[in-house]
Amino acid sequence: MFSNKDEFKKAFLKRLETLCGKRFEESTPRDQYNTLGNMVREYISKNWIQTNEQNRARKQKQVYYLSIEFLLGRLLGSNLLNLGIRDVVEEGLRDLGICLEDIEECEADAGLGNGGLGRLAACFLDSLASLDLPGHGCGIRYKHGLFDQKIVDGYQVELPEQWLRHGNVWEIRKEELAVEVNFWGKVEISQQNGRLTFRHVDSEKVMAVPYDMPIIGYHTKTVNTLRLWSAEPAKTFPVHKDVMQYKRETEAISEFLYPDDTHEEGKILRLKQQYFLVAASIGSIVRAHRRQHGHLYELHKYVAIHVNDTHPALAIPELMRILLDEEGMSWEDAWHITTNTISYTNHTTLSEALEKWPIHIFQPLLPRIYMIVEEINERFCRDLWNYYPGDWKRIEEMAIIAHGLVKMAHLAIVGSHSVNGVAKLHTEILKKREMRLFYEFEPQKFNNKTNGVTHRRWLLKANPELSALITDTIGGRWIKEPQALIELKPYASDSVFQQALAKVKQQRKAKLAKLIYEKTGIVVNESSIFDVQVKRLHAYKRQLLNVLHIMYLYNRLKEDAIFSIYPRTFIFGAKASPGYYYAKRIIKLIHSIAEKVNKDKQTNEQLKVIFLENYRVSLAEEIFPAADVSEQISTASKEASGTGNMKFMMNGAITLGTLDGANVEILEAVGEENMFLFGLTADEVLSYYENGGYRSHEYYHHDKRIKQVVDQLINGFFPDAHDHFEPIYDSLLAQNDEYFVLRDFAAYVEAQEKVEQVYQERERWLKMSAINIAHSGYFASDRTVQEYANEIWDIHPVK
Repeated sequence: MFSNKDEFKKAFLKRLETLCGKRFEESTPRDQYNTLGNMVREYISKNWIQTNEQNRARKQKQVYYLSIEFLLGRLLGSNLLNLGIRDVVEEGLRDLGICLEDIEECEADAGLGNGGLGRLAACFLDSLASLDLPGHGCGIRYKHGLFDQKIVDGYQVELPEQWLRHGNVWEIRKEELAVEVNFWGKVEISQQNGRLTFRHVDSEKVMAVPYDMPIIGYHTKTVNTLRLWSAEPAKTFPVHKDVMQYKRETEAISEFLYPDDTHEEGKILRLKQQYFLVAASIGSIVRAHRRQHGHLYELHKYVAIHVNDTHPALAIPELMRILLDEEGMSWEDAWHITTNTISYTNHTTLSEALEKWPIHIFQPLLPRIYMIVEEINERFCRDLWNYYPGDWKRIEEMAIIAHGLVKMAHLAIVGSHSVNGVAKLHTEILKKREMRLFYEFEPQKFNNKTNGVTHRRWLLKANPELSALITDTIGGRWIKEPQALIELKPYASDSVFQQALAKVKQQRKAKLAKLIYEKTGIVVNESSIFDVQVKRLHAYKRQLLNVLHIMYLYNRLKEDAIFSIYPRTFIFGAKASPGYYYAKRIIKLIHSIAEKVNKDKQTNEQLKVIFLENYRVSLAEEIFPAADVSEQISTASKEASGTGNMKFMMNGAITLGTLDGANVEILEAVGEENMFLFGLTADEVLSYYENGGYRSHEYYHHDKRIKQVVDQLINGFFPDAHDHFEPIYDSLLAQNDEYFVLRDFAAYVEAQEKVEQVYQERERWLKMSAINIAHSGYFASDRTVQEYANEIWDIHPVK
């Protein structure tokens, strides 16, 4: 049905009438989207079935990637592209008077993630399928995802994200494969044939029902699976609980991503979510393996389970529970299989982000799992005692359970055979500081896997104009082999290529300017520098530094008649977690300075500030291709890797950043002359934290630019904000500026002045842009996933 446009049109019209029960002339864009989605899913169903059958028949090792987030974005466009049928579909629909882009707009972004963690997982799934590797995702089918962000009077308001309002054309419900998950209750211990047995009784049962989504590789027959679990009531209701209360509590497990955990009920719900994900996923994996092999003694030879950050770390005691209680193995055999099956990626150096669960919550909710974690901890501490006799302090610091808390990162390290960071700098910080004691004890476990992003979505799909230019210049090999982008490097100084590159960038800037006007009513100068910072809003990512610089520019423009700047459009996009009040104040601050700048006729020809609400994958696909400057200005040592930096680079934006995360490796690739670097290094930051010596008041009192902008936070400069920015003021002065915003301010201003100067040297700027694109192939997720496959998972392509 996709062999040519005439066959497609005939099949499309017939399917639409059958599916929607109406004539084509009466159909809506949503009817047309659902029809096309169903056709695509049917088209790949044979390959989907064959991929699963081939994996089973060949008994090859498969990886299951467990993640609390999968930030997929829209799938129609990428699926058409990966299948190689986009042109046929676009032409056929055009003949019928339909614009494919209008149909794509009907698809909601799948509400299954928040930021880099979830988008990385989605990129990995794309690369696994495109490289013909047997790898599947396991996640939760959140009914509402995170939230829809609305801005009201400059303040963030959270609305439920209704991504499933119109259903999900890509999913298939598989009720017959549901897995029973047990909470609460107690453990009965008895003796049988000389060994202890454990039974979890009086538990509250929840059914995990899988919804499978196809993950389609690029120009290959491989179709892997993302299995998402939905929490539903079991057939046997708990006798001690009101039926409606049980139903509400059960459905809440898969209702929202990251429920508010400021209260105990929220903490219980989050822990429930995490165990629900791993119990359902491992139950499903084990069932499939038993069906094929009859036992679990060689599970680790056929299955790799990857824990994406600590949220799924309960996979370790859950697999132990199955091997001990259901399979009847000895502890030693079960531990050998578990540790050789499970691997773990750490995504943070922020101590507050390392999960710790109070025992008084963990033990009653998961009684058998807690017993197993306790035993893992006892045995681990005994090993440490043998290795470091008498070193109680070290053992206390490394223990999995200590001071009334279960430490999930410690559990993940102890219970896995591989622990990796996501950028060279991040991994070195883990080894030398955050996880130093573990690295000294088991150095062979630790390794680095620098993140990557799928160039097929972030370049080929998001920026077809640039993709066409690249293919015209070096051929199409780069689409399957992204490191072939390096062949662009000789063209970086070519004036014909530079002119074509400039034309593409201008087209994308015009497109984004149109979208900005539609969304905000603000007209931006398409010839201005598009300076972009889009990412989750967090203090360490330092959106505040960006805003204080904008305030400084505004002050100069207002006070100095001869001062002028090259026109600049500052673009922000970010969601703040609902309970993160400091971050929400930063959003208000961005809107307050935007209100001043954009309405001031004295400045708005040179300066505009835009905040695009509800930042998400589909919006990001419009922003990245239009950016000139990529703001990657986190406090050095705090950003594990970053992946936005790679998406900007791929689209020819120049990085303005600190030496943090993967910025360090971008620097190694492109050279210092093709980036704008500033600020403290990671070693300098860590030295301040360790030895003290930083006094933010000194910078406040000795730099009049800093004093002016900081004072403006509280002196009535923003009349619409009242005292809303006092906590920001206090964070910089009373709390000594934890993320060194004031320390790096002068260097940031200087770097921004250099950006402006170089941007006006058009040949030099375009050469820098081309060199960044040429070196971006290394930062494709195909390379990252191949490294995981070879060095951690031991999986191989299935042809």
